[in-house]
Amino acid sequence: MSTISIADILELPVQERIRLVELIWDSVAALPETVEISPALKAELEARLAEFEANPEGGCSWDQVKSHLKKGSWRTV
Repeated sequence: MSTISIADILELPVQERIRLVELIWDSVAALPETVEISPALKAELEARLAEFEANPEGGCSWDQVKSHLKKGSWRTV
């Protein structure tokens, strides 16, 4: 296996670094069972799912989310 240093990676053009990140992410996503989730995060995800299931219409549409993000007003919703 060949190795590459962080300095070498940082010298790559931005598009190549983005592609490298994509490849790394895809390799992690291919094995989701190997990613450990902390008990605190698991509890938070379960609470959010329960909240959604109790009120599925309580969230925002994708168009609303995009609009808030573009305006920089997400935290004021």
